[in-house]
Amino acid sequence: MSEYFRVLSPEAPELQPIISGLFGEYAARYGDFFSRDAEVELTEWYLPPQGIFIVLEREGEIIATGAYKPYDQKTAEIKRIWTKSTLRKQGLAGRVVRELERLALQAGYSRIYLTTGFRQPEAVRLYLSEGYDPQFSLEVDPETFSLPPYDGRLRFTKILALESLSQTA
Repeated sequence: MSEYFRVLSPEAPELQPIISGLFGEYAARYGDFFSRDAEVELTEWYLPPQGIFIVLEREGEIIATGAYKPYDQKTAEIKRIWTKSTLRKQGLAGRVVRELERLALQAGYSRIYLTTGFRQPEAVRLYLSEGYDPQFSLEVDPETFSLPPYDGRLRFTKILALESLSQTA
């Protein structure tokens, strides 16, 4: 089985059904919860040298995606982690996250920041398993973070080190 990472523009035609599906999954979980403060996204944020959008392909089919964009001068923000629904729980998202970390470190970033939603326990487990530090209490029911003063986003950070390069190489 041939698998490889490839860099794409977030506007690549082959990505559009995947991105639409990803936002469809968010809508199914959250309805319009996040629409009141929807993020503005610019394609150029996800283009080298400051950002990147990658896909993991198997036999020419996109099976997982991920991206990062600049959060600040030293911090990359991970976005758009997605795995094909029939291939979930096989470690593909972790591979994408580790590849994004490797590429971010090569690009000069020393930290990663990311958010996930309060109804995505599988994402929380992924980021914890990849060594991310939650910026919220794991002892609290995640639904609590959907109520004021919170905004529904669960934040994580991670310091990148050269050791992380050797672990994914």
